[in-house]
Order: sequence, then C-alpha cells, then structure tokens
Amino acid sequence: MTQQTTTRGPELTVVIPTRNERDNILPLYEKLGAALRDVDWEVMFVDDDSNDGTLEVVRGLALIDRRVRQLHRIGRRGLASACIEGIQASTSPFVAVMDADLQHDESLLPRMLETLRTEPIDIVIGSRYVENGGIGDWDKRRARLSGIATRLGRYLLRVPLTDPMSGFFMLRRDAFQPSIRRLSAFGFKILIDLIASSPSPPRIKELPFQFRPRHAGESKFDLLIASEYLVLLVDKLVGHILPLRFVLFSIVGAIGILAHVATLWLFLGGLHLSFPVSQTGATLVAMVGNFTLNNWLTYRDVRLAGWDWVKGLISFCLICSVGAAANVGVASFLFDEQHSLWWVAGIAGAAMSLVWNYALTSLVTWHRPS
Repeated sequence: MTQQTTTRGPELTVVIPTRNERDNILPLYEKLGAALRDVDWEVMFVDDDSNDGTLEVVRGLALIDRRVRQLHRIGRRGLASACIEGIQASTSPFVAVMDADLQHDESLLPRMLETLRTEPIDIVIGSRYVENGGIGDWDKRRARLSGIATRLGRYLLRVPLTDPMSGFFMLRRDAFQPSIRRLSAFGFKILIDLIASSPSPPRIKELPFQFRPRHAGESKFDLLIASEYLVLLVDKLVGHILPLRFVLFSIVGAIGILAHVATLWLFLGGLHLSFPVSQTGATLVAMVGNFTLNNWLTYRDVRLAGWDWVKGLISFCLICSVGAAANVGVASFLFDEQHSLWWVAGIAGAAMSLVWNYALTSLVTWHRPS
C-alpha cells in the first residue's frame, strides 16, 4: 500500500465577499501575499455572481496558487450571508473578513493573528475610531451617517465597541460556531450581527487602522444598504419573537394602507371619479406598491427581475385578492354571527388576511429555487 504524503491545512482563511471587483482582485492578492508571507494562509473569495470578469480572474489565480479558493453563489445576495458561507466553507482555526476594494489595511492581519494566538481574545477588530485610526477622505455626509449608525448599534444592541460597523476583523473559529444558528445573515454588517448573536459576550480587542480610498470599481453603498442595517437592528431586537420577514411584510402592508387611502382621496376629491373606479384604482396602486416594496426590501435576497417580476406581480395580486375576500368574510362572520365588537371583527379579519398573504406569497411569489 502506497503511503500518501499529506500537509496540514492553513492556519488562517481570509474571507472576501465580491461583486464586480475584477480590477481589485490581483492587487489585493499581491498585498495579502506580502503581508502574510510568514503565515500559512488561504483566501476565500465569495462571489455573488459577478458579471464583470471577477470570477475568471479568481479562477485564474486558483489555477496557479492553491491558496486561492472561490465560492460562486447564484440566486443569493448579501455581504453578511456571503461572509457566513465563506467561513463555513473553510476549516482554518482563525478566520479574517475584509472587503475586496483595498480600503482595509491588510498589513494589520499578522498583528490580529498574533493577538488571537497569544491573548485570551475571541475577536480582533480593525477600528477606525480608536486612537490612531481614521476614516480617510470621507466627506462630512458619509462621516455623519457612519457616526449615527455606530451610535445606533452601540445603544440598541449594547455592543461595547468604538466601531461596530467595521467590516474588517479576525476571529477564532470556536467563537463563530456558537453564534451560527442565531445569525440574521441580513444586510452588509456581519460583525454586529455576530456579536449580538453570541450566546455569551465575546472577548474583543480593537486595533487601529486608517480607512483607505477604494482602489477600483464603484461603492456598493446605497439607500437599500442603509435600510438593511436598520432592519438588522430590528431583527436583533424582535427576531426572537417574530420572523423578520413577517415584520417587514407587515410594515409594508401598513404603508400600503396609507397609499390606498391617499390614492382614494386623490381619485375622489382631485379627479372626481366615481367611488367604484376610485376604489379599484387605489387597490391596484396599493398592490403594485406593496409588491414593489416587498420585492426591494422584504425579499431582497430572492429579488425578482425582468419577466419574473411580472409573473411575481400577477401571483401577488391574485393571492392578496383572495386574502382581501377572506378578510371581509371572516370579519363579517364575527360581526354578524358571533356578535363581536366591530373593531375586534375588523382586526381579526385583517390579521387572517395578513397571515394568508405572507404565507402564500412566500411560497409562490418569492419561492426559493430548490
């Protein structure tokens, strides 16, 4: 029997989520190699189906360097969930997370690793807000928004950090595993999710770094990302009581009611249309608005586009129409037959309709691919 020669796995995995970062891959790979020359390391690029050649660049590197690995995700989106999948796909005792745009200082990685090796620390965080750290060339607006988000995270989740919004950190694998089933995997800030999901407070140390300008490509920050952070905070506060999607679906439904009333007022008072026409128009506006907002936010990770958007809208309207009929039926039965108070009957009908719409649209409109 021939004895095979084996080598130990890497000590450190650097997880880097990517989405259209082609021109940053090679410079980042070279910088990682220089910074980690004395470390047994690998890099895991977790790509959300880039269409700019990022995948091909990473595969080319992987052919010449076995330390380069790639996880190609199709039909899924989100920096936080990408980081989680990258960590799960690795086996190293230490894992670092950083962005692909070269804004994080890779030269800090050896010091982070040495801290975890030698000190009773679970997570080492690159902080922009401790002494000698900095936010680089951010304008006043972005700095102000970051400050607000940081204070919100620290206040609502009781996270004792200067920079809970940091996307640059390293942790022990055994500090990650206890949190994994509690993670929201929502939005773009995995660190605050990880700390808030830990069953016991992790031991943390912050190290300063200077945030650098993006090397190439475009920033992914937009209104959706900002809203996802707020949703993450909501989930950490109430997610143990109600599913986050249900909470968002309910909020969108409430917005839809306001849109319905406003549209009905406009059609009746402004355009002087008949009530049946106005009510029909207001209902259609509310349904399309609810579908669009749910598709954009509530089901952002399985968002529909193109022809799927049209089919999804049709199924959503049909399901909600049945829900509306059931709402009226249940409320009328309770009011007429059971002699319930009018507001009790109304709330019961609305609640039944809400649960029906949420359950059916989750299964039909935004079903996940098998």
